[in-house]
Amino acid sequence: MEIGNNILRHYLRNCYFINGTAYAGKSTMCRMLAERYGMIHCGENYNLDTIHQIADLQLQPNVSYMKTMPSWEHFVMRTPDEYEAWVDGNARELPQFEVAELIRLSADRKVIVDTNIPCRLLWEISDYDHVAIMLSPQAMSVERFFDRSDPEKQFLLSVIDQCPDPAAALSNFRNCIARINSPQRYEEYLSSGFFTLVREDDGRDTREEMLSALAAHFGLEA
Repeated sequence: MEIGNNILRHYLRNCYFINGTAYAGKSTMCRMLAERYGMIHCGENYNLDTIHQIADLQLQPNVSYMKTMPSWEHFVMRTPDEYEAWVDGNARELPQFEVAELIRLSADRKVIVDTNIPCRLLWEISDYDHVAIMLSPQAMSVERFFDRSDPEKQFLLSVIDQCPDPAAALSNFRNCIARINSPQRYEEYLSSGFFTLVREDDGRDTREEMLSALAAHFGLEA
């Protein structure tokens, strides 16, 4: 069964999406927007338990990796090529799960989504004023990837610390993060045509400034 993009756009009319590179402030902005405007907050990797229950190895091999991987050490020790292929594979497989869940959640309430749905697909199923891109320089994306207290990042750091050679494991995983936050991908986001905010590495606290800009773009103050 196929569902027309015009139908999906209608049923996703209460959904607002933020995509972009690592350490650009996406998670923080989604949380703050949800709190400030009473939106449902779909953070990074939301609904993952249900997704893993539903995923089929033949139909969604990349999503199913989380159920079939030999160990968490294997997760952090994949080569950048392997990691990039897995991330891109998830970007193809996850939107179907994500769209289905968002239709369920957003019938009568606005939802803010920390998403990895590709920009080309967001143009098909959403609108300009419902999508924002947040970017950070590659060096910031890579070097500060673990400078956050959220459980997922700290768990991965603990996995790295338990590897036989933690320094080598950390270097390898940073190379993986660098690959998926490459200058090429940065430029693709920048030229996507969507409203874009760039996080500068100047030490300023720009959270309220970014929040205001996103709220205005999404029309949440109206």
